[in-house]
Amino acid sequence: MAEFTAFVREVVLPGGHGARPVIDSEAACFRLCAARSRIHRWGIFAAQAIPARRRVIEYTGERIGRREAGRRGIRPNIYLYRTGVRRYIDGAIGGSGAEYINHGCEPNLIARVRKGRVMLVSLRPIATGEELLLDYRLGGGIPLLPCRCGSPLCRGYMNAQPPASAAEPAVPEAG
Repeated sequence: MAEFTAFVREVVLPGGHGARPVIDSEAACFRLCAARSRIHRWGIFAAQAIPARRRVIEYTGERIGRREAGRRGIRPNIYLYRTGVRRYIDGAIGGSGAEYINHGCEPNLIARVRKGRVMLVSLRPIATGEELLLDYRLGGGIPLLPCRCGSPLCRGYMNAQPPASAAEPAVPEAG
């Protein structure tokens, strides 16, 4: 029972309902702030203008393997970023604040993964006060998750490519 309680406290609760975003100034290359988002719960916003093609923030957190990522997938809010075939970063534990960047079908950020590190880079100039958005392009057997970005180009789902019928589950990735 004690092991289950520790699992709930250390793995299930981080990033949960009462969690408040904190920006790690060591991981951020520009001034950023957390605020309520029209898309979902919290969002991360530019507190200064950000030029195109610049590192904005590193996605940090606890480094875990595939088995542990599967175990942590029970959380209602999941902050796992895949960095390799069997490697993940769990932003809910020791994250930089980048884990609160919401999905958008017209993103202003792109992720660059190199040597197990995830850098979020601006795709275009980002204005002060603009919410930072990343196209999650979810895959790997994740059920269809509706998108709330509100973009005119919204594809309706946060998944990379929804199956032919929205009623069908997403097809798992090979491997």
